[in-house]
Amino acid sequence: MELTAAVTSSSTILSSQHSRSLPVPTPSKLRFSISLNAPVRLLAAKSSPFSLKATNTAAAAATKMDLELSNLTALSPLDGRYWNKVKDLSPFMSEYGLIYYRVLVEIKWLIKLSQIPQVTEVPSFSQEAQSYLLGVIGGFSMDDALEVKNIEKVTNHDVKAVEYFLKKKCQSNPEISKVLEFFHFACTSEDINNLAHALMLKEAMEKVMFPAMDKLISAICNLAETNASVPMLSRTHGQPASPTTLGKEMAVFAARLSEQRQEISQVQIKGKFAGAVGNYNAHLSAYPSIDWPQIAKEFVESLGLCFNPYVTQIEPHDYMARLFYAITLFNTILIDFDRDIWGYISLAYFKQITKAGEIGSSTMPHKVNPIDFENSEGNLGKANGSLSHLSEKLPISRWQRDLTDSTVLRNMGEGLGHSLLAYKSALQGIGKLQVNTTRLSQDLDQSWEVLAEPIQTVMRRYGVPEPYEKLKELTRGRAVTKDSIREFIEGLELPKEAKANLLELTPHTYVGAAVQLGKTLDITQNLVNGVRAL
Repeated sequence: MELTAAVTSSSTILSSQHSRSLPVPTPSKLRFSISLNAPVRLLAAKSSPFSLKATNTAAAAATKMDLELSNLTALSPLDGRYWNKVKDLSPFMSEYGLIYYRVLVEIKWLIKLSQIPQVTEVPSFSQEAQSYLLGVIGGFSMDDALEVKNIEKVTNHDVKAVEYFLKKKCQSNPEISKVLEFFHFACTSEDINNLAHALMLKEAMEKVMFPAMDKLISAICNLAETNASVPMLSRTHGQPASPTTLGKEMAVFAARLSEQRQEISQVQIKGKFAGAVGNYNAHLSAYPSIDWPQIAKEFVESLGLCFNPYVTQIEPHDYMARLFYAITLFNTILIDFDRDIWGYISLAYFKQITKAGEIGSSTMPHKVNPIDFENSEGNLGKANGSLSHLSEKLPISRWQRDLTDSTVLRNMGEGLGHSLLAYKSALQGIGKLQVNTTRLSQDLDQSWEVLAEPIQTVMRRYGVPEPYEKLKELTRGRAVTKDSIREFIEGLELPKEAKANLLELTPHTYVGAAVQLGKTLDITQNLVNGVRAL
């Protein structure tokens, strides 16, 4: 397989570390050609003529043209069908993003060395030299990333390719060219990689994932607020239960998601910089008088990360497990929301606003399916499968390290990508919802049996014997109407005021504190503070 790549479209992103304009890699012009020389072989003597024809047709087509990586040829739907919805993650979670952050870490480390007085071989850089180095970071382009990949073809080592790229990039600068060998000084590849991965996650969460979560939570909060007073029949075990309000049920999800969003934001993203086995062996052999653990701490924290002093060759990835577990729980709560909304749509509690030209079924013209919530649920399951594996695998590494984490870490974008897609699908679905108050009212009108609960509770207060049993006899397995309930209440020996209050109750008004709970949910502007009930 021969791979060539080019970029024809780009967008601009802003880094929290540096202002930089980066081309977002798109799959539209990554060209690859496939050579199919072997004949097509059937697995069985009697194979379906359809499979033979299809296979031969596909093979013939592939031999006649170069296939472009596009939404038609991408193996992952994230890079194909759903690219436009998840491409904001690409500058951070792609191969390009990984190379960029490696470059950033290598350059920042060289600058840090120049600031250590005992490292006399790397004099303090002039403002011009520092500007040159920072310019390499700020101006890092797709062509630069491709050059690194070309170097890697020779070195067969991705981090070493970055080091060679930087030496070549800086050899024309008279000041930096004198200290080129201090690129990657005393570092193991994992010193660079763990910080690059940490920065990828940090910025992807801050720039893409948290904003998407916040928009979703805000939309659910709006559902809660606007429908706080809309009564709705509850269902436990699928059967009619005490009434609630639509808004209060939405508030439950807003509160749960906001609390979990807060948990995610509190995960400390960590980094190490302690050499081949975590002991600063190489550092101390070259400069034994320098407090390298302190230098490493300062360096890691200067990148906006938390320093982990107790490591092997790798940062143990425990924080990643915590982060991915936390995102998985957020996603699981959202699955619960998606399924509930799906059910409410099925009950006709919600209508869906239709869009001209859209088709719900290829054979049933009347269909308006809850596809956004189904898409969200499906992608959340896919995301959780990936994130759960990351959480379970990454904290495990044989002795001082093995390489099993390397290929797994390259898939962080998969779990985040499917999560992002799910958030956007759910948000899109919420935007189509229209409350069907008529249907909600009909269900309540047909469920007078739910008033058995308040009646027997008031009976208990005033000492009426066997209240539960009497209501059970009245309601269980029988049709309960407004008239039968009123007749039962009229026959009770209760104080006049208590009886009057019960007679005023209807399934529409028996909602307890649901209205207040729906209205008083306050999601603060800074959602990392979670939910407050006023």
